[in-house]
Amino acid sequence: MNLTAAAIEKKTVSYFAFVLIFIAGIAAFLSLGQLEDPDFTVKTAAITTYYPGASAEEVELEVTDRIELAIQQMKQIDYIKSWSRSGVSVIKVNIIPAYTADKIPQIWDELRRKIREVETSLPSGVGRPMVNDDFGDVFGHLLALTGDGYTYAELEEYAKNLKKELSLVDGVAKVVFWGQQKKVIYIDSSQTQISQLGLSETNVAATLAHHHEVVDSGYVDVQNKRLRITPTGEFQSPEEIADLTIRASADNSELIRIKDIGTVSQGYQNPPAKIMRFNGERAIAIAISNIPGTNVVTMGHKVADRLDELIAELPIGIEVQRVHWQADIVDASIQGFFINLTEAILIVLVVLAASMGLRMGIIIGTALILTILGTFIIMSMMGIDLQRMSLGALVIALGMMVDNSIVVADGFVSRLQKGMDRTKAAIEAATLPSMPLLGATVVAVMAFYPIIASTESVGEYCGSLFMVVGISLMFSWVLSVTLTPIQCMDMMPDPKPGEAGIDPYGAKFYVYYRSLLHIAIKRRWVTIGAMVVLLVVSIIGFGQVKQLFFPDSSMTKFMVDYWTPEGTRIQDVSADIKIIEKKLLNDERVASISTFIGGGPPRFYLPVTPEDPNQAYGQLIVNMHDEKEIDDLIKDLTPWFEETFPDAQVPMIKYGVGPAETWKLQARISGPAVADAAVLRSLAIKSTDILDAEPLVGMSQTDWRQRVLKLVPEYNQERGRWTNITRQDIGDTTKRAYDGRVIGQYRDKDDVLPIIMRMGEEERRNVGGLDVLQVQPQGATYTVPLSQVTDAVLTEWEDSVIWRRDRRRTITIQANPILEVTLPSVMKNVAEKLESSELPVGYTFEWGGEIESAAASQKSLIPGMIPAAVVIAFIVVALFNAFRPPIVIALTIPFALIGITWGLLFSGAAFGFVALLGGMSLVGMMIKNAVVLLDQVNIELAEGKTPYEAIVHSGLSRLRPVGLAAATTVLGVIPLLQDVFWVGMGVTIMAGLSFGTILTMVLVPVLYATLYKIKAPS
Repeated sequence: MNLTAAAIEKKTVSYFAFVLIFIAGIAAFLSLGQLEDPDFTVKTAAITTYYPGASAEEVELEVTDRIELAIQQMKQIDYIKSWSRSGVSVIKVNIIPAYTADKIPQIWDELRRKIREVETSLPSGVGRPMVNDDFGDVFGHLLALTGDGYTYAELEEYAKNLKKELSLVDGVAKVVFWGQQKKVIYIDSSQTQISQLGLSETNVAATLAHHHEVVDSGYVDVQNKRLRITPTGEFQSPEEIADLTIRASADNSELIRIKDIGTVSQGYQNPPAKIMRFNGERAIAIAISNIPGTNVVTMGHKVADRLDELIAELPIGIEVQRVHWQADIVDASIQGFFINLTEAILIVLVVLAASMGLRMGIIIGTALILTILGTFIIMSMMGIDLQRMSLGALVIALGMMVDNSIVVADGFVSRLQKGMDRTKAAIEAATLPSMPLLGATVVAVMAFYPIIASTESVGEYCGSLFMVVGISLMFSWVLSVTLTPIQCMDMMPDPKPGEAGIDPYGAKFYVYYRSLLHIAIKRRWVTIGAMVVLLVVSIIGFGQVKQLFFPDSSMTKFMVDYWTPEGTRIQDVSADIKIIEKKLLNDERVASISTFIGGGPPRFYLPVTPEDPNQAYGQLIVNMHDEKEIDDLIKDLTPWFEETFPDAQVPMIKYGVGPAETWKLQARISGPAVADAAVLRSLAIKSTDILDAEPLVGMSQTDWRQRVLKLVPEYNQERGRWTNITRQDIGDTTKRAYDGRVIGQYRDKDDVLPIIMRMGEEERRNVGGLDVLQVQPQGATYTVPLSQVTDAVLTEWEDSVIWRRDRRRTITIQANPILEVTLPSVMKNVAEKLESSELPVGYTFEWGGEIESAAASQKSLIPGMIPAAVVIAFIVVALFNAFRPPIVIALTIPFALIGITWGLLFSGAAFGFVALLGGMSLVGMMIKNAVVLLDQVNIELAEGKTPYEAIVHSGLSRLRPVGLAAATTVLGVIPLLQDVFWVGMGVTIMAGLSFGTILTMVLVPVLYATLYKIKAPS
């Protein structure tokens, strides 16, 4: 007994099972997690190592190179990227994309072991390398805590209280701060004053260290109690530090107070490392991440509810503002997509009801609804969330979901009109095409297989597309051979008297089609030639189609990156950005502005990697009232930025979707192991000159940025020996004089504040007095002017940062197209010029950025295409037990490009990676339709028809199912055109399938007749 017969025989059980699927599907839908975009693992770890006092080159050669040498021994490494600045090395280790998320923790453990092994070989003075494998953590809920009239210390105290409470909310993984100011204790003094009192910096540091350190005083037994001994004397306030007495030496009984040698004050580190503002007010960012697998929407609502309770307890003036709230964005995105899905379902149902009648529309519509609910059940079991790709897959598969049911229902009606028994008609209508339909369904699913087989980030990002399409189509096949025949038996009426035996293909539409097919087969070479000409024209025309990798996001915010010349003080960057804030806040289109100075904000949006720390950099996140006004605002700001800040670069960047790049155009020039920095810069300048001359390029730069000046006191060793002054003494003196040197610690509740000694403000400003700066030898009480132990104080240029890739010095040229221009359009004009630049021996040029990502993503589909093609070919050959039908199908597929090209050109939509996925799905749809059509030819031949009659009758019998399937798919995809992410795919499927239906119903029979040498009658 086959599946259909069993379902009909146990009709009650079958209906009960369908009811259970309906109920379980609703429950599964309510339990599914919700995300805006699919999760994909950021397979990168950052290793940070501090080497105070070292130049960028010293850091590179003595720290970065040694650590990279140890890391490159790991077989899991894809590539290593690093930058070295004065005093700090940052190495970013990228794992081969093929490694899955569950293998990553083990790889990071191995990385840590490699780092620990190399620690002992690092020079003296190098800090311990810190491995950050949480580099890809997303803090989707980002808040700004502001307080008009409150100090940073008070803001931080309220932020800590909020952190403690928000960390307790279900689903919250971490709560971190950004922009809090480091509290310090400053002692402003002069070296001359200290030496005149017979003191040295060593005396002061030793006294402070011993006075405020934790002392273990033990316990004492008193009767039956054991009491801990805690002597007093710790500083209770910064003022007590000023009263601390210092003894110059054991031979000197005179006691000197700290306030006698300088002024003690509590403040914040100057210059600050990072600054945050919200709408121009100073702020501290509170970033919240979720536990993996948690429903972001549910967690966000819980955090919002708890936050409302906490805000009510805050004093007047303290406000909590939302910079980015992922829960609301995801909720709106999911709701919007469900509106699209509902619209698509209604369109499909209306098309079915209008073309096949209300009862037939209900039958196929029921199967469609149950297929979607059944898909939710399997998604819940497999842990697939509701997000952009999984919901898009449902819309894409919507038309294909009804294909099988349409074929079965149409077959039932045809058999019923021929006078066949209802039960036999139902069983035969479902059983005869069941295997071809199953094979065709698997073929349609396998067309998406290269996506899941891709090892790149896009494969992980788009992987749920294959999963959901596969689940839904296989579920639709099961329902088509069980539910649909049962409903047809119970709902479809018997033919009216006189209808039985009437030719079902006698309507005018079928007559016209029969005539068209007859002419096409009779003049087959004209038909094939015309198609070939159209294909050639389309291939040429495809070169005019707009190209892109991934489209921009529809978020109501965009980024303004503010790059000042390298070496600019953070205070000056902050002052410039205040002017920008004022300009934007006076614009009615702007809702709010969040400013991050000194580095990028916490990663609140997965595709965007925050900029590394840099004092010369700032970023504004501009939140708009309407996403459609972003382009107009960027156009208005561009000339204003050029006029107001001529020395700065201010790229305005819209958020991207999928794996995105801040700089879309990137080209790398790499040299030998230790390439000449001047040569790399000169080669990069030639490339940036080419880009600057291209009108479609907005702005360009290199990641090495500008060179910076440094002060170089020329130390005289002989005079240094006579005065007992070493290079270390000079360094300690200049460090203490300007930045200040840490000479102790002060504990303030749960904070440990460094005590920093430095010169007074006026002396710090007097850089011209550097040569008379008083240098004190280690432990001595006398001082010597700096000029006495130096020959001169010179200024020299140096590289502020040195970038490397795979242990080779590498400079990257970075640029973005102007607004509304895609990268491929720019590449047409500049690619050949950049690639043709002559390079010295040992230097290489290669593309990076979006060019490299797109190429890698497309290349990663190839390994999946091979098994997919093999499976598809095997299924088609197995279904027909012949080679010519598969050849007919294979020859037809390329002609779908005709519809795709003209559709994209007419609509103006771009062809990108998502549209490429649409093209792959189109191939599956066309193969499926062709398989069903050619299978019908075999059925007709088995019934004794001549080959020509079999071709024509098969076309007539499959015209309505194929046409309806195409109509439901094409019209069902219409709601996707409202989403910028899906518009390319939508147009590809709509235009490609519309023309593909003509190919299936006309070209396939023509090619079949040609290969089998079937002649049309006169």
